[in-house]
Amino acid sequence: MQDMKIYEAFGFTFSSEFSLPELNKSERLNPKIDIVIEKDELYSLWSEQEDLINDGFIIQRNSVMFFVPGTGIFLIQGGNKIIISPLDPIKEDEIRLYTLGTCMGAILLQRKILPLHGSAVVIAGKAYAIIGDSGAGKSTLASAFIRRGYQLLTDDVVPVSLNSENIPVVTPAYPQQKLWKESLDYFGMESDNFQPIIQRETKFTVPVKSHFASESIPLAGVIELVKIETDEIKLHSLQENLQKLNTLLTHTYRNFFLADLDLIEWHFSITAKIIDKIHLYQLGRPSSHFTVEDITDLLLETLNREEKVYD
Repeated sequence: MQDMKIYEAFGFTFSSEFSLPELNKSERLNPKIDIVIEKDELYSLWSEQEDLINDGFIIQRNSVMFFVPGTGIFLIQGGNKIIISPLDPIKEDEIRLYTLGTCMGAILLQRKILPLHGSAVVIAGKAYAIIGDSGAGKSTLASAFIRRGYQLLTDDVVPVSLNSENIPVVTPAYPQQKLWKESLDYFGMESDNFQPIIQRETKFTVPVKSHFASESIPLAGVIELVKIETDEIKLHSLQENLQKLNTLLTHTYRNFFLADLDLIEWHFSITAKIIDKIHLYQLGRPSSHFTVEDITDLLLETLNREEKVYD
């Protein structure tokens, strides 16, 4: 076994054979390891279970395995182990992308922590999650808040759990965003200064260490970002519980894992408790033009008026 590197993210301590420079290295002496990431041969196991493959995944009650052509096979077990069988030569960028994305989504679900697909920022000591489909502009909107001095909690996967008082809290992930070149251009940021997520990709990793919140923060609201075909921004508060539950289900990261992991009942239970404690908004942004500054202004005005975030 290679020398293991120790990292901290998502509220866990990781021991990893793979380099994960996005994460903060642990500075604790002899820390308790929560999650082990190691390399092993998985192609035989994948072939043996070929009849269980569904859309590139083998999902069982306590494990998730998936194959990424050209990259490798990933196995997530019991909420505490990620095994990776990379192709040779190892494609490090792709390995990290799937380890911190799909693998972490599976780990969180196995640990019964709700992973929402989006970004989370801190406004006046409260966490607000920005969720939506891929390409909706979640990270771009979060970046607009960061540029105004607010802090980032997480990008891409938002871990939500309930504390001892049943208050939903967001645990910080790691100090990095993923932004498309279009967003970098809008903010006047040179793409040459940042690393592409994957070679020849036009999405880049953007470090935000100076604007990162390192402590868990109570979740006060969730904003669903959707593209609309009008010229006017539309923002309204969701009132119906069924609509709120469906919104959180739709934007649960890798929600197609839920049934085979036997987590449908758990998911309903935790989201029902969450919607009772937060505000949930739907924000329609015009797809015809870039309106991120106007959206940021509108959200801050609304939160200040309805939730008194500055009190």
